[in-house]
Amino acid sequence: MQLKYKSLLIPLVFILLMAGCSNKEETEKTTSEKENEPATQEQQTTEKKEAKEVVNEDTIIGPTLPTTLEELEKLPSGYTQYINQLEDEGKKLTDELTANLPDISDNPTKEELDRYYEAILSVFQQDYEGPGELLDQLKFQSIGDPEIEDSRYQFKENLNVMVILDASGSMANYEGSVTRMDAAKQAITQFVKGLPEDANVGLRIYGHLGTGKDADKALSCSSSELIYPLSTYNTSEFEKALTKATPAGWTPIGLALSEAQKDLASYKGENNTNIIYLVSDGISTCEDNPVETAKSLYDSDITPIMNIIGFNVDQKGQKQLQEIATATEGTYQNVSDAKGLQEQLNQATQVAEKWKQWKTSQEGWINSYKTDNYLDIFGYHTGEFKKWVDERQAIGFTLTYLLQQREKMSDESHDYLQQKNQDYHTWIEQEYDKLRDELEALNDLNHAEAIKALEEKYLTNTSNTP
Repeated sequence: MQLKYKSLLIPLVFILLMAGCSNKEETEKTTSEKENEPATQEQQTTEKKEAKEVVNEDTIIGPTLPTTLEELEKLPSGYTQYINQLEDEGKKLTDELTANLPDISDNPTKEELDRYYEAILSVFQQDYEGPGELLDQLKFQSIGDPEIEDSRYQFKENLNVMVILDASGSMANYEGSVTRMDAAKQAITQFVKGLPEDANVGLRIYGHLGTGKDADKALSCSSSELIYPLSTYNTSEFEKALTKATPAGWTPIGLALSEAQKDLASYKGENNTNIIYLVSDGISTCEDNPVETAKSLYDSDITPIMNIIGFNVDQKGQKQLQEIATATEGTYQNVSDAKGLQEQLNQATQVAEKWKQWKTSQEGWINSYKTDNYLDIFGYHTGEFKKWVDERQAIGFTLTYLLQQREKMSDESHDYLQQKNQDYHTWIEQEYDKLRDELEALNDLNHAEAIKALEEKYLTNTSNTP
């Protein structure tokens, strides 16, 4: 009986094993078939989204559009040079700059197009300037105005101009066909030649000893020399002095300012109008606290009028030089070549000419302020006008270029973005036109009132900016 049960059990086990294998094969077959089946619309969307997220890890995200000129000024600049997209090199550069723009090839929403415009704008963002630097220039040109309250800016019996020139190793870098040092020497020489005969000029250099190596840091950071003591201009003596200005080592800005205070110690502000120009192509590389030293010089009884010029300075350097200018209520400008440096120094030449007229009681020097201001306002507006035109064109041309690559965007997307580009830059134009009109209206006031009104207006605007 037991054998009978065993004989029946063997076929049953065999049948169950076969059924199990069959189910396994069916399951594997079903799974395989499902894997090979076309994905549903929902699956395709999910997979496409996941793939898009992987591809767009480096997608450009631009800041939201500004609503004031102060906000516009704070936007970081992008690529600002002209690109010829008809040439292969221009096409290649455009492709590189726009490679990580958001994907709007597949029926984008209005919000997605707006984000796309912010992104492409950030690629070609111009370096706009608010009216702050213009205000500094107008204040500087107010030197000598009999209505000005601060005695620092009133004309005195003597006019002294001290130039403090960077002679660190980086001044040997080329700007075009000449080194920064040669460009600076050229601009300074033209400047001092134009000063009135009775005006005094001095030239101090810094960082001219040693090298840029760590072993020479102590020597270089302690090097600053008055190569042309404060006196009237003498051609041969000044040219001889300039030969000592040879690019060498580190950049001790604080030391140079401290030594300049000693140079001017006997020229008290009570009887002297003292103007200082600091020229540097970078941040101080010595532990000499240039901002604090500059403030000490500014607060001394020398009462100097400070002007800071950056020579192709990087962002970090510009920040420090601007801090020096702010601490001394002075002007700051960043220039790229000898021409730019010359233009900044020429402002002192204009002031010196007014001083000469004041000293000899010639008529007309007071009324020249308003004319100079109008020219500065016009120059500022023209410079900003060019920026928004260049920016609008760069974006417009690039949108058309990308349209020609059909996978980048549709005709509808292109038209929407072009209109947004036009509207945005029309707003910028209107804002700068409004600012120009306000500045010119304020300039019609007497000069002291104009400067005060300009300063209050600008400080009010910037303090309210988020």
